[in-house]
Amino acid sequence: MLTLLSMFYYICLRRRSRSGTRGEALNSRRAVESGQRAVLPVSVEVEQYAKEVLDFSSHYGSENSMSYTMWNLAGVPNVYPSSGDFTQTAVFRTYGKWWEQCASAPLPFRRTPEGFYSQDYIELGFEEPVYPTAVEVFETYYPGAIVQILACSHNPFSQNPATDVRWEVLWSGEPTKVLTPHARQFSPKIKHINFPTNLLRLEVNSSLLDYYTELDAVILRGVKERTMLALYKIPHIDISDLSDSEEELGDAGGPFMQGDGKPQRTGNGYFDKLPYELIQLILSHLTLPDLCRLAQTCKLLHQHCCDPLQYTQLSLQPYWSRLNDASLGHLQSRCALLQRLNMSWTGNRGAFTLTGFSSFLKACGQSLVCLELSCCHFLNEARLEVISQACPDLQELNLSSCDRLHPQAFTHISKLTHLRRLVLYRTKIEQTAILSILTFCVELRHLNLGSCVRIDDYDVVASMLATRCRSLRSVDLWRCRNLTDRGLNELVSGCRMLEELDLGWCPTLQSSTGCFQQLARSLPRLRKLFLTANRTVCDSDIEELTAWCPSLQHLDILGGSQALCQVDAEAHLDPSSPLAPIGSPMLMDVVVKGNAVEIGCTQTSTYTTLYAREVRVGAPVEADNRSEAWGDGAPG
Repeated sequence: MLTLLSMFYYICLRRRSRSGTRGEALNSRRAVESGQRAVLPVSVEVEQYAKEVLDFSSHYGSENSMSYTMWNLAGVPNVYPSSGDFTQTAVFRTYGKWWEQCASAPLPFRRTPEGFYSQDYIELGFEEPVYPTAVEVFETYYPGAIVQILACSHNPFSQNPATDVRWEVLWSGEPTKVLTPHARQFSPKIKHINFPTNLLRLEVNSSLLDYYTELDAVILRGVKERTMLALYKIPHIDISDLSDSEEELGDAGGPFMQGDGKPQRTGNGYFDKLPYELIQLILSHLTLPDLCRLAQTCKLLHQHCCDPLQYTQLSLQPYWSRLNDASLGHLQSRCALLQRLNMSWTGNRGAFTLTGFSSFLKACGQSLVCLELSCCHFLNEARLEVISQACPDLQELNLSSCDRLHPQAFTHISKLTHLRRLVLYRTKIEQTAILSILTFCVELRHLNLGSCVRIDDYDVVASMLATRCRSLRSVDLWRCRNLTDRGLNELVSGCRMLEELDLGWCPTLQSSTGCFQQLARSLPRLRKLFLTANRTVCDSDIEELTAWCPSLQHLDILGGSQALCQVDAEAHLDPSSPLAPIGSPMLMDVVVKGNAVEIGCTQTSTYTTLYAREVRVGAPVEADNRSEAWGDGAPG
């Protein structure tokens, strides 16, 4: 009865506020007290586009351009309501599942929650903090990648340091594959929050898409003041406050009644009869929060939940918004045997201090072999020095999109002499640091230098790789602007075990020098090759690849204006052909027409591209026909 009366009371107040008298009085009093202009009435909804792109995990475009970059998401729409591939949109680096199937992809972490789908993100700042009522995203090509929208309590344009930062999920869902690639205005029903925000975060998963998703603009709608209904909180009954009956406790291993009516305790019930190893196996299927909650139930399960064997792998990325120094301190005593640690996206906006991070790594880093730190902007030179000292056996290090690290900080990586996988995508590493790393880290198997624009001479880097890292399996040189045929020839001659090579958007490589044919003849194990946007690729290059690379599965030559290759389909697309290995080959920018194969077919006069995203032996292929002005080039 009391609850019903309370709801009736607040409904009456809300109706009064609609009349304007109460709302105007509240706003007027606040305006007088603050000495500022009167704020907007409660009922007025503010609509605003993103003012600034604050942070993101990846993008297709270049660091020195606007084409296909995340910065296009700021401001009003450039493309919408048009559909198609436009350079003025925001495009992430990857799509589909085949990126995860490459040899350079890291192994997945155990205990990752089933509901965590996020692979990329972007954070947007807006002019005015509001209580959100709606969020609208303009998706102009292959929509369906957005899986989560979050709001932050911190004002990114405030001069004050961030304190007590809170993130709330406005909406979340599973990755989807929309039936048509056409533009749409995505506006999911969002949850109401109790703080104003002008910082939104979109998280995406493009694994189900057939092509890159393209975003054009984001609208944040909201009110300046909370409505009266939002002030009322519905009473919540916590089921943990309800006591169990004696019968229920007896079933759970608690006290139960004997025949004489006296209670008798059975200790831990059936858990006392289970082998220690079996209980450990059961607990290994729990997520990290569930494991921490279970540890609070009884002494026996606390012992099991705190066993270091439960923490040989630890992925903190799904909980990035809730972690701080206290979280690391709580886990520190349990991670004595930690081998693989994923801290990507964590620690930003002051969540981790140097003391907290250093204490955790010094206590838990001795056995560490894999450390994922993608988009960790709390990193600086002092923290990289701690990593180099506390993790002597580290074999995998991911610093992808740590674009705020000072160039000098990367020199500490050269102390990690057992490195086998190093990801430096979108970092400010310079030539001196990378040459130092290659001098001492001779066991490297996988190296990602994509979009590292501060390296002056990639030919020197390629020469060093050929000399020092001859066991290299994959190299990502995406958008390196100064690699020439001399450097490429040295690389493929010295690193003949290469299976993956990304030379997308390397404009200084010219087919006329014979470098692509030399590549094909030198790399018999090649499985993935990106020559994206190289308009000098020709028929003879493709023929050499089919003849010399029997394991080739992934080929990207989209954007090659001279690559029109017509060959006998029976000779090159049957299950025994080089471009059709056993399994499911994925040949990008390959179109089958009748008994002919057109690879990278581009009509120079009209900029029309025929392309296929996936080719499977014996299956029909659908080719799309686009007529778009490329500008800086098509994304993939």
